[in-house]
Order: sequence, then structure tokens, then C-alpha cells
Amino acid sequence: MSNNSQAIHIKKDILVRIVTAFFSDDFEKNINRIPVAMRPKGSETPFRCCIHSERAIIRDRVIADLGFAMEDDDEIKPLSEYAKEALEREAPDERPLTVLEDACKGCVPSKIYVTDICKGCVARPCQSACRFDAISMKDGRSFIDGNKCKGCKMCISACPYNAIVKLAVPCEDACPTGAVKKNQNGRATIDYDGCISCGKCVASCPFGAIHEKSQLIDVLKQIKSENKVVAMFAPSIAGQFPGNIRQLETAIIKSGFDDVYEVALGADVTTRTEGTEFEERIEKGEAFMTTSCCAGYNELVGKHLPELKPFVSTTHTPAYYTAEIVRKKYPDAKLVFISPCVAKRREVFDNPKIDYVLNTEELGALFVGRKIEIMDCEERVIEQSASKQSRNYAVSGGVAGAVRHVIKNPEKMKPCIINGITKETIRDLRKYAQKGICPDCNIIEVMCCEGGCIGGNATINNERSAKKIIDNLLKESEDL
Repeated sequence: MSNNSQAIHIKKDILVRIVTAFFSDDFEKNINRIPVAMRPKGSETPFRCCIHSERAIIRDRVIADLGFAMEDDDEIKPLSEYAKEALEREAPDERPLTVLEDACKGCVPSKIYVTDICKGCVARPCQSACRFDAISMKDGRSFIDGNKCKGCKMCISACPYNAIVKLAVPCEDACPTGAVKKNQNGRATIDYDGCISCGKCVASCPFGAIHEKSQLIDVLKQIKSENKVVAMFAPSIAGQFPGNIRQLETAIIKSGFDDVYEVALGADVTTRTEGTEFEERIEKGEAFMTTSCCAGYNELVGKHLPELKPFVSTTHTPAYYTAEIVRKKYPDAKLVFISPCVAKRREVFDNPKIDYVLNTEELGALFVGRKIEIMDCEERVIEQSASKQSRNYAVSGGVAGAVRHVIKNPEKMKPCIINGITKETIRDLRKYAQKGICPDCNIIEVMCCEGGCIGGNATINNERSAKKIIDNLLKESEDL
């Protein structure tokens, strides 16, 4: 989904209003006003049938941004009660996603069908291409039997007129594991046992009906408390905002954090450790190793590809090692990881060293809500910078490139880059695990999002622009 879409603008507007309300004199009262403030009496209703419907959906978005699941909403509880509960909450919920059923349009079921463009040609290439005998002729043109069709799309490729198309449900189509399904009312639901928290459904839904449950209030509570709060930002975050990385760090501190660390510092540890592990595995005669820094990929292996686990690097993620670094200086601080993706919320639940996760959208809203202009911030002076290789973790191919840089015999590395997890790449990975070999490859880098972390679901800059910023940062960075 475009980073400039209306759904993104609405989400940002709500987050900014929540930040503003939190730092106001009456948080609970001002939270209650958000739906009416965004759709005042007499205003236009560009997306729904009436103003009351739009206010109701805005209310649902506010509830999710306060950190609650819409599945548990009783519809009559005021937003002020949710705000109060968020302030009293001791820990955020384990499941990072929720579905706003009222926002879901209940798209028609996904299917492959023949359009009126079909000419009923003599060659019948669609019939020849179908391995499941699902295509026949009816009323002078091709007809697809939905009970036999397996959705392989071979007929689409075969048709010379482009007369066969797939009618897709965006969230279902984007989910690589089939965890997004329809309920009895035709609305989207999430099977959390199968969900790998990749966030593809969040990014793909044009109605914004699948939503992250924010930890923004949990973090703001800590900022207002007497606790020290330290931010750790992922390498991709540097590509999301204007200004340079040192101005960004100053802006983060101005927003209320006591200190800030690049997670690329932890990536330096990951690179060295994973490089050593790769060399040891290859020396033992193992066929290949996969990288382990992507939280969505690790969830995929744990839930859907257990046969691949022996091939996955045992090296910890950059966030893990960065938390170790921070804990040495701030043993009692609250640590907040700033990430472009949903999956890191799941990773943090399994890491007691990190307390909370903010995504890029939430950090941007915090800047706007606190009236912080990054370009006006001074450059922060620090003693230690992360390496060029580890800052490039943000981009697909960056992890394998970093490992290649530190091993003794880089010419022996034969990388395979999986740039985004899809149903097809899952099949490939399963095949590699079952056969115990990846053709012409001995290290597989797997990134859940296309383009790498700069393509995460909660990014606010387009991938091309973000990569340009990262590339400029690499020019001024030192080698590991």
C-alpha cells in the first residue's frame, strides 16, 4: 500500500491526536473527543455512508491505538474508559494485531474467473495449461469450475487475450501462510496460531481494517514516569525521516527518551557471530545455513517450517545484542525498540531485556505531537558509530553482504537472497529443507518484506527514497 494513501493519513492523524491528548491536561476527556473532532457535525463523509459510521470506525482505530483488541470491544464502553485502562495496564497484549470488523468491507471471495474478453479460441491454451481439469467450454467461451480450481494461475499465464483474471482479497492474498480468513459474516479474521506477524495484511488492506495494537501509551507512561527510558532504533529507521542520523537521535531524545542507541551496533555483533557460525557449519560439511535476523522469518520456521530449523543460524538478532549493550549501562531502564514491522512486537515478548516496541508511524506521530522538527535539531555527538555493513541490514541482501565481509574466505560464500516471504518462497524453503540442499547456494538470507526492512508495513517513506538515504549514510560509515 502506498505510504501516501488516505488510510495512512487517517492512521497518522489519530496517532498524533492521541499523543496530543496524552500530554494535555485531561487525557481521558480529550481521547473521547477524537471521533467528533475528526468528523464534526456537518462535515463531509468521504469514505462511509454517514458521519456516524465514520465516527464509529475512527473510534475503533483509537481503541487499537490505545493497545486493545477490537474483538473484545463491547461497543458501549466510552473511549475514556479505554484510556484509563491503558494508563493502568502493566504490560501490552501478546497478540500484536486486531481486526476492525466495521472497517472491513467483506470483499467477495478470492477466485480465478473468465471475463467477457474471452474469445473462445480454437487453441484452448487455458485448458491445456490447467492440470486439474477445471476448465471447460460453456456458451462459447472458457468456464472455470471453482470446485476443481486450485488457484495455480497457469491459465492466466496461458491466455493470449489476458481474458482470465484473479479476483483477489487483498489481505488474504498478501498473507503467505493463509492465516487471514473470512468469518461467517464475510469479515476478515486472523488465525493467530498460523500468523507470523509479518504485517503484510496490514499494509495490503485498502480499508485499514487490520490494525496493529499500539504500545504508544505504554511508552508514553514510562516517559512521564521517573524511570529512565532508552530508545533503540532499527537500521531501517534512518531511512524514514528527513535530516541525518545524528539529528534523528537528538529528536528522539527531545521527544522524551533519556538516551538512544542504533540497533546497528548490535548488528555488528550479529555479523561477527553469524560469520563465525557460517564458517564452522561449512567446515563441518553442512549444505547451507539461513540467516536469523528477521523476526517474521523466525516465526515462519517455528510455526510452519520446523524441518528448516536445523539450518537456521543460532545467532541472536541485532535487537537482542543491542539490548545487552544497553543493559550494561542502564540495567534498570525501560528499553523501547523502534521498528518498521509487526513481527518485532512478537520477538520482544520473548526477550525479557526489551520492554516495548514502537513502530515508525508511532515515532513520527510522537515527533508531530510534540512539535519536533528533525531538520532543526542539532547533530548529537557520540563516541561509537555502527559499521557500514550493519547499517545496510535495512536493505535486502545487506545481511548476507555483512557476513561475507567478515569471513576469511568470502569467495566460498554462495548466497541466495529471498527478498520477501510469499507462498512460493515458502514452498522453495520447504523443498530446500526436505532435500537438505539449496542449489548453488550455501547461505540463504531471508527477509519477510520485499526490499528488506525498508519495505516494512509501518514505514512512512517509500522504499526507493529510503534506500537512497541509507546509501548516503553508508558513504560516511566505516567498515566493520
